[in-house]
Amino acid sequence: MRVNDPETLAEVEAAFARYETALGENDVATLDALFWQDARVIRYGIGENLYGAAEILAFRQARPATGLSRSLSKTVITTFGRDMATASTLFERVSLPGKVGRQMQTWARFADGWKVVAAHVSVIDAR
Repeated sequence: MRVNDPETLAEVEAAFARYETALGENDVATLDALFWQDARVIRYGIGENLYGAAEILAFRQARPATGLSRSLSKTVITTFGRDMATASTLFERVSLPGKVGRQMQTWARFADGWKVVAAHVSVIDAR
Protein backbone atom coordinates (compact mmCIF):
# COMPACT_ATOMS: atom_id res chain seq x y z
CA MET A 1 0.00 0.00 0.00
CA ARG A 2 1.32 3.42 -0.90
CA VAL A 3 1.04 6.04 1.83
CA ASN A 4 0.65 9.67 0.70
CA ASP A 5 0.62 9.11 -3.04
CA PRO A 6 1.03 12.73 -4.23
CA GLU A 7 -2.02 12.69 -6.54
CA THR A 8 -4.29 11.13 -3.92
CA LEU A 9 -2.97 13.44 -1.22
CA ALA A 10 -3.72 16.49 -3.39
CA GLU A 11 -7.28 15.26 -3.95
CA VAL A 12 -7.95 14.81 -0.23
CA GLU A 13 -6.32 18.14 0.62
CA ALA A 14 -8.68 19.80 -1.87
CA ALA A 15 -11.72 18.01 -0.39
CA PHE A 16 -10.62 19.00 3.12
CA ALA A 17 -10.19 22.64 2.04
CA ARG A 18 -13.64 22.58 0.44
CA TYR A 19 -15.07 21.24 3.71
CA GLU A 20 -13.33 23.95 5.74
CA THR A 21 -14.63 26.72 3.46
CA ALA A 22 -18.16 25.32 3.61
CA LEU A 23 -17.97 25.05 7.40
CA GLY A 24 -16.91 28.68 7.81
CA GLU A 25 -19.66 29.85 5.45
CA ASN A 26 -22.28 27.51 6.94
CA ASP A 27 -22.83 26.04 3.47
CA VAL A 28 -24.99 23.17 4.68
CA ALA A 29 -25.55 21.76 1.17
CA THR A 30 -21.82 21.39 0.55
CA LEU A 31 -21.17 20.00 4.03
CA ASP A 32 -23.92 17.45 3.47
CA ALA A 33 -22.51 16.54 0.05
CA LEU A 34 -19.07 15.94 1.58
CA PHE A 35 -20.44 13.39 4.06
CA TRP A 36 -21.26 9.83 3.05
CA GLN A 37 -25.00 9.64 2.52
CA ASP A 38 -25.55 6.48 4.52
CA ALA A 39 -26.98 5.39 7.85
CA ARG A 40 -23.51 4.12 8.85
CA VAL A 41 -21.76 7.50 8.76
CA ILE A 42 -20.91 8.81 12.24
CA ARG A 43 -20.08 12.27 13.58
CA TYR A 44 -19.21 12.65 17.24
CA GLY A 45 -19.38 16.37 18.01
CA ILE A 46 -18.62 18.62 20.92
CA GLY A 47 -22.04 18.03 22.45
CA GLU A 48 -23.70 15.46 20.24
CA ASN A 49 -23.37 11.91 18.91
CA LEU A 50 -24.81 11.68 15.42
CA TYR A 51 -25.51 8.41 13.62
CA GLY A 52 -26.41 8.50 9.95
CA ALA A 53 -26.51 11.20 7.31
CA ALA A 54 -30.01 12.33 8.31
CA GLU A 55 -28.98 13.11 11.91
CA ILE A 56 -25.86 14.94 10.74
CA LEU A 57 -27.87 17.04 8.28
CA ALA A 58 -30.52 17.85 10.91
CA PHE A 59 -27.79 19.02 13.29
CA ARG A 60 -26.21 21.26 10.65
CA GLN A 61 -29.58 22.76 9.69
CA ALA A 62 -30.48 23.53 13.31
CA ARG A 63 -27.24 25.03 14.59
CA PRO A 64 -26.56 28.77 14.59
CA ALA A 65 -24.93 30.05 11.42
CA THR A 66 -22.65 32.53 13.18
CA GLY A 67 -19.29 32.09 14.89
CA LEU A 68 -18.26 29.12 12.77
CA SER A 69 -15.02 30.51 11.36
CA ARG A 70 -11.86 29.19 12.93
CA SER A 71 -8.12 29.03 12.52
CA LEU A 72 -6.45 25.69 11.95
CA SER A 73 -3.07 24.39 13.06
CA LYS A 74 -1.13 21.15 12.95
CA THR A 75 -3.28 19.75 10.14
CA VAL A 76 -2.12 16.29 9.09
CA ILE A 77 -3.65 14.51 6.11
CA THR A 78 -2.50 10.97 5.36
CA THR A 79 -3.68 8.80 2.49
CA PHE A 80 -3.61 5.01 2.48
CA GLY A 81 -3.69 3.59 -1.02
CA ARG A 82 -5.91 5.43 -3.48
CA ASP A 83 -9.22 5.26 -1.62
CA MET A 84 -8.80 5.96 2.11
CA ALA A 85 -7.44 8.89 4.12
CA THR A 86 -7.45 10.54 7.51
CA ALA A 87 -7.44 14.25 8.26
CA SER A 88 -6.61 15.58 11.71
CA THR A 89 -6.41 19.21 12.78
CA LEU A 90 -6.46 21.51 15.74
CA PHE A 91 -8.63 24.62 15.64
CA GLU A 92 -9.30 27.76 17.60
CA ARG A 93 -12.42 29.91 17.57
CA VAL A 94 -12.90 33.40 18.98
CA SER A 95 -16.08 32.07 20.58
CA LEU A 96 -14.04 29.47 22.54
CA PRO A 97 -11.38 31.47 24.41
CA GLY A 98 -8.86 29.35 26.29
CA LYS A 99 -9.92 26.23 24.41
CA VAL A 100 -8.49 24.24 21.53
CA GLY A 101 -10.64 22.10 19.26
CA ARG A 102 -9.62 18.78 17.78
CA GLN A 103 -11.09 17.32 14.63
CA MET A 104 -10.44 13.95 13.06
CA GLN A 105 -12.05 12.69 9.89
CA THR A 106 -11.85 9.46 7.94
CA TRP A 107 -12.32 10.03 4.20
CA ALA A 108 -13.14 7.40 1.57
CA ARG A 109 -13.24 7.69 -2.21
CA PHE A 110 -16.61 6.91 -3.78
CA ALA A 111 -17.67 7.04 -7.43
CA ASP A 112 -18.84 10.64 -6.89
CA GLY A 113 -15.74 11.77 -4.98
CA TRP A 114 -14.22 11.90 -1.52
CA LYS A 115 -16.62 11.67 1.45
CA VAL A 116 -16.24 11.81 5.22
CA VAL A 117 -17.31 8.42 6.59
CA ALA A 118 -16.49 9.12 10.25
CA ALA A 119 -15.70 12.30 12.18
CA HIS A 120 -14.90 13.31 15.73
CA VAL A 121 -14.82 16.87 17.06
CA SER A 122 -13.88 17.72 20.63
CA VAL A 123 -12.69 20.71 22.64
CA ILE A 124 -10.19 20.78 25.50
CA ASP A 125 -8.48 23.45 27.55
CA ALA A 126 -5.63 25.12 25.66
CA ARG A 127 -2.21 24.50 27.16
